[in-house]
Parts: sequence; structure tokens; C-alpha cells
Amino acid sequence: MRAVISALFALLLPLQAAAFDTNAGTAWVYDVGTGTVLLEKNADQQVPPASMSKLMTVYMLFEAVRDGRLQLDTRLPVSTKARQMAGSTMFLNEQDRPTVEELIKGIIVLSGNDACVVVAEGLAGTEDAFARQMNDKAQSLGMTNSHFVNASGWPAPGHVMTAHDLGILSEHLINDFPELYKYFAMTEFPYDNRAPANRFNRNPLLTLGIGADGLKTGHTEEAGYGLVGSAKQGDRRVIFVVTGLASEQARAEESERITAWAFRDFTMKEVVPQGETVAEAPVWLGSRSNVALTTQNGLNVLMPVAAEQGVTAEAVYSGPLEAPIAKGDRLGTLQIQIPGVGPSNVPLIAAEDVPAAGFVGRLRSAAFRLGGEAWQAARQ
Repeated sequence: MRAVISALFALLLPLQAAAFDTNAGTAWVYDVGTGTVLLEKNADQQVPPASMSKLMTVYMLFEAVRDGRLQLDTRLPVSTKARQMAGSTMFLNEQDRPTVEELIKGIIVLSGNDACVVVAEGLAGTEDAFARQMNDKAQSLGMTNSHFVNASGWPAPGHVMTAHDLGILSEHLINDFPELYKYFAMTEFPYDNRAPANRFNRNPLLTLGIGADGLKTGHTEEAGYGLVGSAKQGDRRVIFVVTGLASEQARAEESERITAWAFRDFTMKEVVPQGETVAEAPVWLGSRSNVALTTQNGLNVLMPVAAEQGVTAEAVYSGPLEAPIAKGDRLGTLQIQIPGVGPSNVPLIAAEDVPAAGFVGRLRSAAFRLGGEAWQAARQ
């Protein structure tokens, strides 16, 4: 049974989605607090992720630290394979024994391909074995369109991710490892002073004062320029992914534009105060014939600032609901549809207890229900 909450329409102002035309080949923009997707462009298209796939290597390294399999001061050996890695490196050699913390910084800040191989071999024995573990971890995190061949994102057939999956991974890094996520905000890391000119983080947003605190850039000829970024302003955090841009400058400009748009063109609006009844649902075999439905903590919705089109709200539940019902029982879902923005679904709970009816009440309910069914049959 579906019940439309017409009373909510007065609370939800008419809206127009704040359009954003991105130059990226694929893009995904997400408001973490409300779980709202603000922008999708080819977000489930598999593309070469370049160094952005290092985020999975970092995730698995963070996990090993959290679980106690490694400590931040644990030292790992450097193989010849690691030393021979091309592209961005920490300039490691076989005599080095970098600590786990140095490797974290080397991957995040310096985008060290050699550091990724050191981590892969340290955790799984070989990079191939580590790539298999990366694929297993991706599936467990809900990243269903990603496939890893190596630990660094070095170009290889079949090494692909999507903007959506990169966003999922980023949210897990932020939420699963709050104490370790701080490394993503580092702007430089002069490892052993080996390459002073290359000590800076390539994330173009970190020094702009806009709340940016992560995550990772990527670039190859095939993939173009990309960035997985996150920024926090006030109580809001936004994660975004852009790939396939034509230059480093284009990546910097597009990332800043998207961040400004995500915070500037959307606002939080309280549409259901905490404790307010949003619907009445019929109850079967209860001491009362209806139960009030409400939300656990009220409902704040992220919506575009400009006004033009309307918003719809529905309470969806299977009814009539059978007593006894306890206050706080989940009974349905409040579905909010905002034009141009992904839907918001909030659990609806019982605002009060509804005990089962006594013997006489149950007889009356049964008689009423049988009478209703007979009337429906007669109509047919």
C-alpha cells in the first residue's frame, strides 16, 4: 500500500536542479552527509584509473595497520622489481628499509610506484597475489565495476575502475580510517631529501583554503588527467571524481569549479522536524486503528538553491500493519524525489506503541475486515 504525504508539499519549496556541465570524460559528485549524488556523467563507465587506483593499495595498507598486522614504524624491504619501477617514485633502492608511515606518505604525496610494489610484496608476497586481494576487497566494498592488475595503476590491459567505484572507495577511506585519513592532506614529503623538487603533492586543491583534504591525482596518456577529491566546509563533506581531462591545468580548474558548485549551489533544508508525524498508517488487530509514522532524527534534505520545479514526497509501507507495534519499529520509508538530484530514502518508524487489541477488539477487527472483503467481492 502506498500513501502520498500531501502535507509535505507545503514544506518543500519548488526547485530547479543546479545544472553543471563538466568537461571531464567521466564524473561523480557526492554529498556524504545526506548520501546524495549531485552529479553523474558516465559514472559507471570503466576507464583506466592511472594513479587514482593507488587508493585501493592505501586502503589495504591502512587496513593492515588498523588490524595490527603492521605498525607505522614497521620497516619493509625493497625488491629489485620495486626499485626498477618507472614513472613517479620515491627513488627507493634495495638498501632501503622504509617504514610503513614513510610508504603511506610516499604513495599519497609522491605517488610512488616503487612504494606500491613494496607494500604489495610486504602484504601478499608478490604483486600479482596482492592484485587478486585488491579485487576481492573491491567486491566486498561494493566496487563491482573495478578490476586491478597491479598495485600502482601502471597502464596494463584490464586494469580499470569507474568514477562511481572511486567515489565508493574514497568514502570508505574517510569513514573507515579517520585517524589515518589525515595523510591525504599532506602537501609535501621530502623523503630522505632524494628529490627535493618532486616532494610536493599534485592535488591542486589542498592549498586553496576551500576545505580540501584529499585524495589522489592520476595521469597517463591513455587515461588523461584525473582527480579523486574531497572537501569539507562546515558540516558538509563532498567527494568528487573527474577523469579524462586534457591537461594538468584543466584538472585543477575543473576540480575547483566542481567543489565551488557543490557547496554554493546546494543548501540543506529541514523538511521534517524531529518527532513530527508525517503519516498515519492503518493498524490491523490493534488497540487503535492507526499508528503515527515519524522519522528517527527528522529529515534534512540537500537541494538546489534556485527555484523552478517541484519536489515530491511519499510514505511507502505495506499495510495494514499488524499489532502489536512498539515505538521505534521500522514500518516504512519516506521517499523524497528532488528534480536533478538523486532520491533520498529515510526510514519511517512508529511514533508510539500500539498494543494488540483484546479479544473483543480482535473480533470486531476481524468482522470489519471480513465485511470489507465481502463488499469488495460484491463489487466485482
